[in-house]
Amino acid sequence: MSDIVEGALVLSNGEVFEGEIIGAVPGDGVAAGEVVFNTAITGYQEIVTDPSYAGQIITFTQPHIGNYGITALDNEARKPFARGIVVRELARRHSNWRAEDSLSASLVRWGVPGIAGIDTRRLTRVLRDTGAMAGAFGTADVATLRDRASREPGTSGVDLVGVVTIDAAYQFGSGRFNVVAFDFGIKSTILTCLAEIATVRVVPASTTSDEVLAMKPDGVFLSNGPGDPEMVADAPATIRRIIDAGVPLFGICLGHQLLSRAMGARTYKLPFGHHGANHPVRNLATGSVEITSQNHNFCVDTAPIDGLVDVTHVNLNDETNEGMRVRGARAFSVQYHPEAGPGPHDSRYLFAQFSELMDGR
Repeated sequence: MSDIVEGALVLSNGEVFEGEIIGAVPGDGVAAGEVVFNTAITGYQEIVTDPSYAGQIITFTQPHIGNYGITALDNEARKPFARGIVVRELARRHSNWRAEDSLSASLVRWGVPGIAGIDTRRLTRVLRDTGAMAGAFGTADVATLRDRASREPGTSGVDLVGVVTIDAAYQFGSGRFNVVAFDFGIKSTILTCLAEIATVRVVPASTTSDEVLAMKPDGVFLSNGPGDPEMVADAPATIRRIIDAGVPLFGICLGHQLLSRAMGARTYKLPFGHHGANHPVRNLATGSVEITSQNHNFCVDTAPIDGLVDVTHVNLNDETNEGMRVRGARAFSVQYHPEAGPGPHDSRYLFAQFSELMDGR
């Protein structure tokens, strides 16, 4: 028991949760960020390594985390960008034939701090009732943690895409189409799905429309990513010029929000976001319900662009927008993650739709 390091998580509203420090030790003994919760039962590795969690502390509602270990093949990015994780119980040992390491050791290697032994049911209830809020955890005293939480800016009005995007373009896959994919925080599983239909040129978020069009792509992909779409200031104008050039375009998650802003829509922050692998979404064209994987804090209000787009998907939990198609253009997007890393594969058909769009069908 001597290796247990006691710590605490303090929310900006003053609530205190006592626990034990796991993973990497923060440089000054404190990790701070916006605290959110994820309801997925499995896929903790893909969740921790999803760049969309930049600036955030992830609370896992599944009480037992780490039981099947970690394998490098399941990483969704070159490194995690999450500020930390909160769990009820970290597995003492892992068991899976694919496992190369434990979650605990991987957190240390990645430099991601965490806190275990937290009453995550109570914490989730607080976040559901109050909304996602800033928090801080570590070995510092409660007063210090409360002060750090009060000074944490959260994700509104912060450019987090600039933190996660690549510095230089690279190529992935060897499919028959040529696709340019904007890296706003792109995940590895997305690239794997795109590579089944295309040779993908992944470019930094700041890439201009002239640079993209000079590559003569068959299609353009707008990736997921973290934070406030309003802070990705140059992207909407770039996207609009690509649409006007007649290039097929497919966006997901943050890419969906940026496409909507390119058309003149408004984006707003949800109370506690959508983070999980079981969100029901109705496809308005077919009437079918897809169980989807989601990870976003912001949402699209399509009212300002009524007549310019057709709404294609709606979230059945809160009736928020989950997809649209631009009228008179070869451009569409969804708010969720069709690659589903982790999650169900109900929405993988969207990559086939993108392929058909590039085929001119």
